[in-house]
Amino acid sequence: VGPKLFQYVLKVLVQSVQLLYTLLRIDQPSYILLQNPPGLPSIAVAWVACLFWRSKLIIDWHNYGYTIMSLSHGRNHPLVQIAKWYEKLFGRLSDYNLCVTDAMKEDLWVNCNIKAVTLYDKPAAYFKETPLDLRHRLYMKLAQDYEPFRARAEPVGSSAERSAFTERDGRDGHVVQPRGRPALLISSTSWTEDEDFSVLLKALEDYERFIDEGAKLPALVCVITGKGPLKDYYNGLIQKLHFKHIQICTPWLEAEDYPLLLGSADLGVCLHKSSSGLDLPMKVVDMFGCCLPVCAIYFECLHELVKHEENGLIFRDSSELSEQLKMLFLEFPAMEGKLQRFRQNLRASKGLCWDESWDQTVLPLLGHKE
Repeated sequence: VGPKLFQYVLKVLVQSVQLLYTLLRIDQPSYILLQNPPGLPSIAVAWVACLFWRSKLIIDWHNYGYTIMSLSHGRNHPLVQIAKWYEKLFGRLSDYNLCVTDAMKEDLWVNCNIKAVTLYDKPAAYFKETPLDLRHRLYMKLAQDYEPFRARAEPVGSSAERSAFTERDGRDGHVVQPRGRPALLISSTSWTEDEDFSVLLKALEDYERFIDEGAKLPALVCVITGKGPLKDYYNGLIQKLHFKHIQICTPWLEAEDYPLLLGSADLGVCLHKSSSGLDLPMKVVDMFGCCLPVCAIYFECLHELVKHEENGLIFRDSSELSEQLKMLFLEFPAMEGKLQRFRQNLRASKGLCWDESWDQTVLPLLGHKE
């Protein structure tokens, strides 16, 4: 009820009371760890709770809230300027600070006078390559609801079980990937303004044209997972496309199926553009946990995660992405080529898991030796 500004102020006040009430009812903590964003009103409320409990406040900076707000309101909007002032002011009141890139660490120090330690995001242990037998079961499950996962033709033997990508022999249960199978490309999104999926759709149009012109490229199944405010808009654009060699589906996956699908795909695509240019896309971290090579759209500090020509490729527009798809999938599924080399590099460079990274980086910060 009332003007939007009034609604927003009222929402912040109500959330402040609710959050403070909740924090003051818990057992006394030694630390309160807060991820930012969202930071309005949680940074100020957590700071007040720390004063009450005589606890230490740790802020985990994943991005700036005001830059995300600026995507819909513009950088010069009064609310954005207030949010920027608020984040800088209350951010300085924390006892410890973590951040996700060295670029953000430098920005926090230079522009906010906040000293932070870089703690890179790491994938959870369940993000890993999916065994072929488990892939087949996942494909057959998804085929019940999504046509692109269904076999293009009936199995040769009546006892065989086939998906678009795999076939299980009914006699010995052995699973194989048949020749001529399509390539599986996956992208995940929250369907928000910081990801322009028209870039991918235009690249897929170019890919279709390459096949029509005689390029030896596989058919493509493009899976875009997630849900969000712009999903209906992009689904409308997808329905207007009439591909012969490409199928697109936008499923909402069960939580346990998402890492399995990442571990089964041939290539990941990331269209995340950081609102601040200082954070890294968690979806790429998860893909790398599954040893899945990635094509990712360029922004300033992306090189801290995606090493161009080593574990993936970085593109700037749809035409560059389409050329990369053409180059990576040429003569697919040959065991040589850049796609396989990127995957081998990811297998060889498996770093610390999340728990080990936390123990190595954060515990010493808090004075723990073990």
